Amino acid sequence: MDGFDFNITIVGLGLIGGSYAMALKELKPKNLWAVDIDKEAIEIAQRKGIIDKGYTDVKVPLKDSDIIILCVYPALMTKFIKENMQFFKKGAIITDVAGTKETLIKEINRFLRKDLDFIGGHPMAGREYKGLSFASKDIFVGANYILTPTPYNKKENIALIEKIVKGIGCKNIMKISAKKHDEIMAYTSQLPHIMAAALMKGVKEETHLFVAGSFRDATRVARLNGRLWADLLIDNQENTIEKIEEFEEYVGSIKNAIINKDHEELETIFEDARIKREEFIKKCQH
Repeated sequence: MDGFDFNITIVGLGLIGGSYAMALKELKPKNLWAVDIDKEAIEIAQRKGIIDKGYTDVKVPLKDSDIIILCVYPALMTKFIKENMQFFKKGAIITDVAGTKETLIKEINRFLRKDLDFIGGHPMAGREYKGLSFASKDIFVGANYILTPTPYNKKENIALIEKIVKGIGCKNIMKISAKKHDEIMAYTSQLPHIMAAALMKGVKEETHLFVAGSFRDATRVARLNGRLWADLLIDNQENTIEKIEEFEEYVGSIKNAIINKDHEELETIFEDARIKREEFIKKCQH
């Protein structure tokens, strides 16, 4: 498969699937197809030229697809591959966009056909909304992309996925183990969503009258997709619980300093946080 002269199928035309399709269309693949149970989403995507053709019958595009990108809930990915194993084209590459990796990859590799190659992927991009109507081809521009290859993956297939990821606008591609991915995501992604949801739990009827930017910023991601995030947190249960407990310790130290009226300790905690934040922003800009 030279250049982008291959058939690609997107499974799931939600926010990420729709955005992926829009970005991939710019690369002019041989054919860009989509599979979704939502006929309206397929019709909209076809009408807007986001995809070449959409299907509700998965076996039609799968038999000719060189690359399949799974953009559905993590709990549905294993089920989709297992139920449609016989329809995949020989030698096809399958990748995903899920926010958890270790359990998913282990499960899939237990039954995956030997001629197929599943390469774990996770774009560090998204929005707090869901659905095709919020999709954008620019969502990946400047974003980081994580790949979690295993010894089962062919080097040339990893290279091809990297080429596509760069083609849709991603800035950096990081290759790490699925285990390490899940440990990091529990802190940088799952914990912030938990915190935002917990903050919103305490909102009272009059709260909106006393809100400034800090509360809005801290709760932005509370507009989460409940079904998706329930999947992610349970899939990554061990790491998520560990990060929650670490956070409880940090908050506990602040709580104790307040109880003890320890002005110096509070100043130290907040100054340390300020310095770390400044350093963190500098690194993000490079």
